[in-house]
Amino acid sequence: MALTGFDHLVIRVSDLDEGIRTYRDRLGLTLDRTDQTDALGVKQAFFNLPDGGFIEVVAPTDHKGAVARSLETRGEGIHTISFAVDDLAATSAAMKDAGAQLIGEGGPQVFVHPKSTHGVLLQLTAKRD
Repeated sequence: MALTGFDHLVIRVSDLDEGIRTYRDRLGLTLDRTDQTDALGVKQAFFNLPDGGFIEVVAPTDHKGAVARSLETRGEGIHTISFAVDDLAATSAAMKDAGAQLIGEGGPQVFVHPKSTHGVLLQLTAKRD
């Protein structure tokens, strides 16, 4: 089982345009692209980091989606921290055996439930070459 590095950080905001202004204009990051994922009920802005990885700023488009619910209960802030792993299946199995509650096993990514990580949603992503 190995977390091999940082992959990306997801920040939830109530207003995507304001989130873009914050990370682009105040923090000096370059906006790579925007997108919308209807299945997740979010619109997104992506900022690539110079040493690899990226920051994804998300705002809800569906008031019943996970991001909207998190905004209601937790407010704006860190939504997900994603780590790269060498072997997603093996890492997931080892974490589950150690007692972590997983979400989305068997998919292209696996999440570790915040109840298992002191309130932080972790995402495990296969290492990119």
